Amino acid sequence: MKIEFSGAALGVTGSKHLLHLNEKKILLDCGLFQGRRKQAAIANLNFPFDATEIDACILSHAHIDHSGALPILVKRGFRGKIYCTPATADLCRIMLLDSAYIQEKDAEWLRKKSKNPDAEPLYTISDAEKTLEFLHPVPYHQKFSPAPGMQVEFRDAGHILGSAIETIEIDDESTGQSIQLGFTGDLGRKNLPILRDRESLENLDFLITESTYGNKFHDEIADVEEKLAAEIRVAHERGGKILIPAFAVGRTQEILFVLAELQSSGKIPKIPIFVDSPLATSATEIFSRHPECFDRELNELLASGHDPFCGCDGVKFTRSVEESKKLNEFPGTCIIISASGMCEAGRIRHHLVNQISDPKNTILIVGWMAENTLGRKLVDGEDPVNIFGEPHPSRAKITIFNAFSGHADQRGLLDFAKNAGNLRAIFCVHGEEKQLRPFREKLSQLPNCRNAEIFIPAPGDIFELKSEKKFELSAGTSEKRIKSKKFTKSFIF
Repeated sequence: MKIEFSGAALGVTGSKHLLHLNEKKILLDCGLFQGRRKQAAIANLNFPFDATEIDACILSHAHIDHSGALPILVKRGFRGKIYCTPATADLCRIMLLDSAYIQEKDAEWLRKKSKNPDAEPLYTISDAEKTLEFLHPVPYHQKFSPAPGMQVEFRDAGHILGSAIETIEIDDESTGQSIQLGFTGDLGRKNLPILRDRESLENLDFLITESTYGNKFHDEIADVEEKLAAEIRVAHERGGKILIPAFAVGRTQEILFVLAELQSSGKIPKIPIFVDSPLATSATEIFSRHPECFDRELNELLASGHDPFCGCDGVKFTRSVEESKKLNEFPGTCIIISASGMCEAGRIRHHLVNQISDPKNTILIVGWMAENTLGRKLVDGEDPVNIFGEPHPSRAKITIFNAFSGHADQRGLLDFAKNAGNLRAIFCVHGEEKQLRPFREKLSQLPNCRNAEIFIPAPGDIFELKSEKKFELSAGTSEKRIKSKKFTKSFIF
């Protein structure tokens, strides 16, 4: 058995991890790279595997950095099943089509502006529609076998609707070993509204874990709601607009839920709220179809007839471009929630062009911003910022709320790992270097991980299972053991 790491190795986007098992190849996630447009385009076009050789794909959740390259996989000849939860399948049916639409529009814009007369989308709507035919939904806690010698079970990751952590039972014919491998995908936080808390994986031999916030701690959601209310009240007094870049799936619904609570308790005035994202509108409709993913409190609200996502006074979902453009002329204060969450695509960029230079306005950052994205530039205080290739002075107030993150922080990641069994090896992925190194050190101090080898894979690294449940680096550039203090920096897309 071998594990080949491609995307989300020494980075947080483009998740792709390939299992070589019993002469089969199984892909864990298939996401798009996000970041600097030119580099991201190159990385996405240079697909790292021969798609015709991949037998199946196991998808942890629907976020585009985990699912968005599936149409490329199919376009290049993949014909296996894509296993995912039912809610993930429903979300992919809208998210992959939306991603394809954005690819087509971006290519059209580049051709129109003569920036690249030969620009073509990574994939088309037709490619995305074909991909949907290969989705194979499997409920939580129901085992399935994507390949001989492999049994997989989805458990709730608590990250977004339908997100899954995976326990993978493997009988490796090449070494005669039976092992338990766990994969977190993106691991959610506990005690957030809407979704059930994440479950656990037990008795693992090996763990592939995300490390997005491996060196950070989130504020408590209850504390940040008070701060959010105060920020909205101040913005209302200034008479400016409030822009909230938010992921269409998960974060938008959570923000709507919190705003409804703040309004009903009188902590914020009844300000008009616009959800300006066709994808977010469709995703909110899908949420209502999957109560199996909701926590007890939300299901009780639903049973009482309360709409948890449209409970704000004056909330309006805009679909048409004309409705979106009219928001620029809206008099007085309003809240505009718009995708994409990292400000790299979608309508939020148009709103930023029109609003970022007005000091009366406020931009609320409520999610992770990957390196080199427009959102990260706002977080880092870059001024001016380039939007659509032109500089814009950054004068609006920018406030960051990390408590809304759907990712576990260091405390949550360690809590998950310490209950996973006596681990023999851990692979830390989906994290930037400044998160990975301190997280690795903390992992090594857990009682059940003191004898574990803790690897930080680089893109292209291949680890091979040897005798006595040990992995060794068989190809690539990564360091081998935690005991080595050296950190090999590799090419990051």
